[in-house]
Amino acid sequence: MLRKTIVVAFALFLLESGFAYAKPKWQVLFDGKSVAAWRGFRREAFPEKCWVIENGSLKTVAGCDKSDQVDIITRNRYKDFELELEWRVAPGANSGIIYRLSEDEDQTWKTGPEMQVLDDDKHPDGKIPKTSAGSLFDLIPPTNKTLRPVGEYNKARLVVRDGHVEHWLNGKKVLEYNLGSDALTSLIAQSKFKNFRQYARLSEGYIALQFHGDTVWYRNVRIREINTKMQ
Repeated sequence: MLRKTIVVAFALFLLESGFAYAKPKWQVLFDGKSVAAWRGFRREAFPEKCWVIENGSLKTVAGCDKSDQVDIITRNRYKDFELELEWRVAPGANSGIIYRLSEDEDQTWKTGPEMQVLDDDKHPDGKIPKTSAGSLFDLIPPTNKTLRPVGEYNKARLVVRDGHVEHWLNGKKVLEYNLGSDALTSLIAQSKFKNFRQYARLSEGYIALQFHGDTVWYRNVRIREINTKMQ
């Protein structure tokens, strides 16, 4: 009985001191030098003709060789995670951060939800809230948004935890939703995604940075996986 009491007391000590379930460490996906964590969508190699490293950022090359005009995706798949990165766009440019996607369809956005990356002022999508920067593309508009001027970096944070998703932009939560909820299902049914059976339904998947033919930059990309069983 004494031994059992000691074990329980020690377990409680670990919980209270934070040793038992320490948060997973951040994993760097792009450090300004290496693209080892990335590959082209539906290919093993990195599309180096359309994605280059410039001054510590991953930059898309507008007008590049058509053979390399593809999104890049992580080599690993993720379920519950916290993703942080910084992005900036050229005037009128468009891109996106797509998550929990598969390679079963011919485009990343046909399976994975997208956090929009955009020049709101000069791109037509910026005039429509649900397709503006920070939105869940074509489904949910951002609110309480602060967007930095074109040419400056915006900080994006994406949290996916046990079916709950949050989009953060420059330190503010701009939207949240629940995967598989009636509300989301209804929005999808009225959108261009309605005929894609895997869209927003995968329990895990790759993360993509979208090539949309425009010039965008990404830097300081890191991810931390969340173990919901330890929350």
